[in-house]
Amino acid sequence: MRAIAIEQFGGPETLKPVDLPTPEPGPGEVRIRIAASGINPVDWKIREGYLTKALPHRFPLIPGWECAGTIDALGMGTSRFERGEAVYVYARKPEVQGGTYAEYVVVPESFVAAKPKSLLLHEAASVPLAALTAYQALFRRPGVGPGATVLVHAASGGVGMFGVQLAKNAGAKVIGTAGPDNQDFIRSLGVDHAIDYRAGDVRAAVRAIAPEGVDVVFDCVGGETLALSYELAARGGRLVGVVDTPNQDEAKARGIDAYYHFVEPNGEELATIGALLDAGKIRTHVSAIFSLADAALAQEKSREGRTRGKAVIVL
Repeated sequence: MRAIAIEQFGGPETLKPVDLPTPEPGPGEVRIRIAASGINPVDWKIREGYLTKALPHRFPLIPGWECAGTIDALGMGTSRFERGEAVYVYARKPEVQGGTYAEYVVVPESFVAAKPKSLLLHEAASVPLAALTAYQALFRRPGVGPGATVLVHAASGGVGMFGVQLAKNAGAKVIGTAGPDNQDFIRSLGVDHAIDYRAGDVRAAVRAIAPEGVDVVFDCVGGETLALSYELAARGGRLVGVVDTPNQDEAKARGIDAYYHFVEPNGEELATIGALLDAGKIRTHVSAIFSLADAALAQEKSREGRTRGKAVIVL
């Protein structure tokens, strides 16, 4: 099969076209013929070796953790899907090697959900990692619902845009931060209060809306933004980060529940997200489409951190 892989960690030049054996599904697994693969910051972080201590890996390493395509082969004991059925999946496995920058990927059947009928395959490929991250971070612990105030940092990014919409659909009031070029975009997603983080004091802007602080801070940025976020959560509220891990001493001193969430594959939750997409309650936004040969360019664009919504690779 055609794929893009690395044989060592490094810059974009390490991404090379390769021809590798087509993987075979084992018991409980399915093989997906990939139509499109989503691009995420984790892809270039893996390429550069930043996650070697957290995640086992093996070369040749094919990047990519999400895709949409069709069921191509079924392993023993699988029963939920048929060959040719359109699906999408968050495809992270315990060992980083067989990713989605390829013609085929093998994953446990439990990871997979039917493709939302309202989306084209390349649109569906933009959903799994980002939407599951937001869904799990917001709803696996209580606090997001009618009457809650949720602050989403980087509301125009892949994860942030789903965080805004999922919180809004749950009945929360949503504050979103984004750059000046994305203010109209985040309002179109349902943000009640849009804050331009470049225009002034974000803390003052949030406190003007929620004087006692917000119920939930969803931080999709890390670094200085995470450091600021302790001041923005109300006592008794929570702060969830998906880039950097919150400091527990700081959180305890301020009386907030703070934690890091690393998204997990989950076909049932992905099916729930698909139902919301098909009902028109949330949507995705694909800002750029790349070919497999342009995977290095796609990763570098992702690294710039200015993507509105998501970018995808189409095979």
